[in-house]
Amino acid sequence: MNDQIAQSLFRPTRSAGRMAVGTLLLAGLGYLLRAVWEIRLAAAGEPASGPPDQGEGVHRPLTALEDSYHFVATVTGVLTAVCAICFLAWLRRVRENAADLSGCPPKYSGLWVYLGWIVPVVNLWFPRGIVADAFRTTAPGRRLPASVSIWWALWLTSLVTGIGLIYSASTDEIIARAYSSIWPLLASDAATIGAAAAGALAVRAVTSAQLACLAGDEAATPPEWAGA
Repeated sequence: MNDQIAQSLFRPTRSAGRMAVGTLLLAGLGYLLRAVWEIRLAAAGEPASGPPDQGEGVHRPLTALEDSYHFVATVTGVLTAVCAICFLAWLRRVRENAADLSGCPPKYSGLWVYLGWIVPVVNLWFPRGIVADAFRTTAPGRRLPASVSIWWALWLTSLVTGIGLIYSASTDEIIARAYSSIWPLLASDAATIGAAAAGALAVRAVTSAQLACLAGDEAATPPEWAGA
């Protein structure tokens, strides 16, 4: 391996991986806090005045607990946005590095790094495919880390619930759901938290494999990151 190539790719790959892992865990923490506040809302019960959004543009004043939930939801949204940016930056980096290391063009066009998450139907497998392709190109013959499949299964679960990272309802509507039917909310939160944790492990596994390849030392990848 050419030392100049290794030097140019080593630090960006490692730093991008660390940023992705850190922001994934922070986003997961945000959803954990959101779940705690939803449990608090359910335990407190809906006020006699009804839900915050009372229809026809009428909104009653929020309680202190509801107001604090708005704050938690806003912080979680910001953390999720930062996480998305860092994860996409990491994904683009490892995709490009895999192509440079192997000398083969990636299986998926660079546009799919971004569009693959929002285009209907293909968003069910393209993002996982890009991660898997980067790993398999970097470490041919090795099994895909189990964390990649777990991350993707949990991510899809959060999408199926309709309340996950792309849920479009207002915060007041979510508060009303916490009062009336909290379990779907908690199920979605749990799937999102699990996806964030598994995603962090997947990022570490793929990054580690790539760094090992750059260093010319395959043994540098911890076996627990490589899957069974």
